[in-house]
Amino acid sequence: MTEKILIANRGEIALRILRACRELGISTVAVHSEADRDLKHVRLADESVCIGPAASTDSYLQIPNIISAAEVTDAVAIHPGYGFLSENADFAERVESSGFAFIGPKPETIRLMGDKIRAIEAMKKTGVPCVPGSDGPLGHNKERTLQLAKEIGYPVIIKASGGGGGRGMRVVYSEATLLNAISLTRTEAGAAFGNDTVYMEKFLENPRHVEFQVLADQHGNAIHLYERDCSMQRRHQKVVEEAPAPGITEEQRRMMGERCAEACRRIGYRGAGTFEFLYENGEFYFIEMNTRIQVEHPVTEMITGVDIIKEQILIAAGEKLSYRQEDIQIRGHAIECRINAEDPDNFMPSPGVITQFHPAGGPGIRLDTHIYNGYRVPPYYDSMIGKLIAHGSDRNAALARMRTALSEMVIDGIKTNIPLQERILQDAGFGAGEVNIHYLEKKLGL
Repeated sequence: MTEKILIANRGEIALRILRACRELGISTVAVHSEADRDLKHVRLADESVCIGPAASTDSYLQIPNIISAAEVTDAVAIHPGYGFLSENADFAERVESSGFAFIGPKPETIRLMGDKIRAIEAMKKTGVPCVPGSDGPLGHNKERTLQLAKEIGYPVIIKASGGGGGRGMRVVYSEATLLNAISLTRTEAGAAFGNDTVYMEKFLENPRHVEFQVLADQHGNAIHLYERDCSMQRRHQKVVEEAPAPGITEEQRRMMGERCAEACRRIGYRGAGTFEFLYENGEFYFIEMNTRIQVEHPVTEMITGVDIIKEQILIAAGEKLSYRQEDIQIRGHAIECRINAEDPDNFMPSPGVITQFHPAGGPGIRLDTHIYNGYRVPPYYDSMIGKLIAHGSDRNAALARMRTALSEMVIDGIKTNIPLQERILQDAGFGAGEVNIHYLEKKLGL
């Protein structure tokens, strides 16, 4: 068993990892920026190390500082959480070459899935359905590119091979703007990702975002934990997530889950991961794989009873999976609302001191947050300050519990998006499960 884990993150996910470590009897090291000395997990950790100034580029993204913190505290493993360095193959490689266990996939797997073109090629070989597209990078033969777009059919989307999180993408509706769009995307990709390779796919106009959670160990075992629906998005950022996804049949669920698990076995995957799909007209289309824990993992935990963070840690320690596929059953329904420190009308960040905090509670309610009375929300990082999760016997029960929980939640001193979440939970289209990835933005007039 891993004796001491360094948590290379901040906020609610750092606290979530710390709690899992405590349950497993593992000592913890919290690294933090100068602005994060008062984070709850920093106060609770067995040891803490300041790794730099407030800016994440000078602290949480400083690989040498994190490695040094692990060395001086005699940590055995490093958990990257999500964001920051969690999908950085160079970081994972540096961690392992320095003699520590990386709680995540192997560096070469992160590189494979981080390159969207190679990832799609790998998925096609394993039988995972993909969006019709260029089947590789776009060259500089203009006539061939124009012909390819005709064959795929407009609209098409140009994507950066090294992109992600909604960046490095451009939708093209006609031949007249195609070549210019490719040129612009190449330029932006080179500047943002250091890789100007782009590819083309069919643009699905009204898809849902459905993703499958997987776990795989170092002994060739892999399982899926069913799917989540993350279609309620604003500017490619998820706002509400739920599991299981409304309207997916048992046969689709079983077939796609098995394909994802088999893909993990074929590529030698290790740890927790998520296969993300666009879903339209009854068909799934692979878009990318996230090689880390997801923000929305709690809804999967609530319907399956599996502690995904604990499994990550056990897998990194060389243990076999604690579950077989037949052990995983869906129990009820769960919904997660991301709680952000931002103006609910214009989405501007709202840092400041929390003068009063009253968390929601009651049957089936879970709140993953690092905030407390008197906590100062810093202006330097992502605005998410918590995740409110409601579980019920079915979707309607979960919706009812979430509405009640949102109405009880009190966070004073700053603005939050709780009023927006309440509007979403009262929306008839969302209540009926009839949404797609553009639904929320259209509702908000964006």
